[in-house]
Amino acid sequence: MKTLKGPGIFLAQFVGAEPPFDRLETLADWAAGLGYVGLQLPTGGADSIFDLERAAESQAYCDDIAGMLADKGLQITELSTHLQGQLVAVHPAYDELFDAFAPAELRGRPQARQEWAVRQVKAAAVASRRLGLNAHATFSGALAWPYLYPWPQRPAGLVDEAFGELARRWRPILDAFDEAGVDVCYEIHPGEDLHDGATYERFLDLVGGHPRACLLYDPSHFVLQQLDYLAYIDLYHERIRAFHVKDAEFRPNGRSGVYGGYQGWVERPGRFRSLGDGQVDFGAIFSKLAAYDYPGWAVLEWECALKHPEDGAREGAPFIRDHIIRVTPHAFDDFASAGTDAARNRRLLGL
Repeated sequence: MKTLKGPGIFLAQFVGAEPPFDRLETLADWAAGLGYVGLQLPTGGADSIFDLERAAESQAYCDDIAGMLADKGLQITELSTHLQGQLVAVHPAYDELFDAFAPAELRGRPQARQEWAVRQVKAAAVASRRLGLNAHATFSGALAWPYLYPWPQRPAGLVDEAFGELARRWRPILDAFDEAGVDVCYEIHPGEDLHDGATYERFLDLVGGHPRACLLYDPSHFVLQQLDYLAYIDLYHERIRAFHVKDAEFRPNGRSGVYGGYQGWVERPGRFRSLGDGQVDFGAIFSKLAAYDYPGWAVLEWECALKHPEDGAREGAPFIRDHIIRVTPHAFDDFASAGTDAARNRRLLGL
C-alpha cells in the first residue's frame, strides 16, 4: 500500500491582485507557511503565475520554478488546465460566457478559441513531462450539457453525436499525453459532459479505453448530485490519479433540491463548504484510497459559500495531514503467524 502525498493546495481560488497572492513566489511562501508541501498550479500566459507555453518550450524555466519551490519545501502536484480544457468543447449557448476564459483577441471567434485551447492542453503535456509530473488536472468541456434533462424529448442520436465529437477532439490530446507519459485527470463536474460515472464510461468507450483518460476525484460534486461518492471509488479507483479534498453539504427542503432553484450559493440546498464544515465522510475516503493504493496527492480545493478563503486555507493543511493514513508495512496479526509450511497445510485440510 502507498501513503497519500500531501497536504497540497490548488492555487486557482487564491490568485489575486494583492500581495502575497499576485506572484507564484509569494504565494508559495504563504502556502508553505500554512503547512502545505504541494501546489497544484493553474496555468495561463505570461501574465499568469505559471506561463504554460514557456514551460512547454523551456526546460530552464521549468527547472527554475521547481527549484524555487523546492527551496521552500514545496513540490508541484499537478498543473491545471481547467479553463483551457473547458474550451476544448463549448456549446454555442455558452459561447459568450466562456469567452472570458480565452485571450481577448480570440473572443467571439469560437473555432480559433477551440484551436488555441487544444494547443494549450497539449502544451501542458510537454510542460508536465519537463517537470517530472505524472498527472494533469483538467475539464472535458461540454456539447450535450444543455440537454441534460430529457425534456423536450432528446432526438435519437443527439447524445451519441455529442459524445462522439467530444471523443474525436480529445483523442489526439490523450495521445499527446501518452507520448509525454502523463495521465489526463478529468474533474468530473457539473457543466462538463463528463459529470458522473455513466458519462465517463460512455466517453472512455469512445476513446477506446485510452490508458491516459483518467480521473480527478472530488467528492463535493457527488454530494450535490446525490451520487454515492464511496461506491464511486470502488468502481473507478484504477483510473483515479488526482484528488481534490473539498467538502459540501446537501440539505433539501420544500422549496428546492438538487437543481437549486436558480438561487445563489448561500441559498441553494447543495453548497460547497470548507473542510470539516460539510457532510463528506473523509475518514472513509482516505481509507478507501489507501486500501486501493492511490498513487497521488491529496490537494485542497477551497470553495465555500460562507467562510473566508484564508481561514479555509489555514484550516485545510492540518485537516488533510490528520486524515492521511501512514499505511502499515505488515499485517497487524503477523505476531501470531505460524509461517508457511505446505505439508502442514495439507495435513490441516486432511489431504
